[in-house]
Amino acid sequence: MKIGRAEVVGDGIVTVASEDNGDVRTYDPETLTLGERVTVKRLLSPVLPGKIVAVGLNYRDHAGEMGIEIPKEPILFMKPSTSVIGPLDAIRYPAQSSRVDYEAELAVVISKECKGVAAARAREHILGYTCFNDVTARDLQAKDGQWTRAKSFDTFAPIGPWIVTHLDDPHNLDIRAYLNGELKQTSNTANLIFNVFDLIEFISHVMTLNRGDVIATGTPSGIGPMNIGDEVSIEIQGIGRLENKVT
Repeated sequence: MKIGRAEVVGDGIVTVASEDNGDVRTYDPETLTLGERVTVKRLLSPVLPGKIVAVGLNYRDHAGEMGIEIPKEPILFMKPSTSVIGPLDAIRYPAQSSRVDYEAELAVVISKECKGVAAARAREHILGYTCFNDVTARDLQAKDGQWTRAKSFDTFAPIGPWIVTHLDDPHNLDIRAYLNGELKQTSNTANLIFNVFDLIEFISHVMTLNRGDVIATGTPSGIGPMNIGDEVSIEIQGIGRLENKVT
């Protein structure tokens, strides 16, 4: 599959380069418009990761909300690549669950193989940042006593709308979630317990991170349920807005 790396300029997408691999997906035409002259049906997820490494309880306000002591080291879990969807794609409500929650998160996209990397060198392995919704079947999470099933349903990892490759400081970004237009989560990445660079160091000493892999850095307080027909939006300062509907 032909892959184009693209740069968003104003309301348009201008192609910078193309390459033949399947990890980062954008558009191949020279110029596309995101406004009223858009020539495509939808944006795909900007990345199809080999793996998603997610971090639990990584906001101070969320740990307080859950009544859980702040962890002494990152709590890791995985989401499969089959859970990935893009902007405006449908989050499908599984028949096995009676409560499905939104979780707004900052996601980090890895640029090259990353193994045993020190936090001070972490920037060298970051392609960019995007919005992430760590959709969770909350009732199944409690029932199972571990998180794999609750986090892994198809469509439970919306990513997008694009990858921002130039962020001076990922640790001072407002992050919000809206449900049917109502603000539900609001925080700032300054409240992360373990910052992006420390997470890359910790995770890369556990497993090799490959190009296109995604780290979901955790969610702030205000998590809550979604119902069929709801529209959920994840918004991060300097990145954009990821919108999906529950079906």
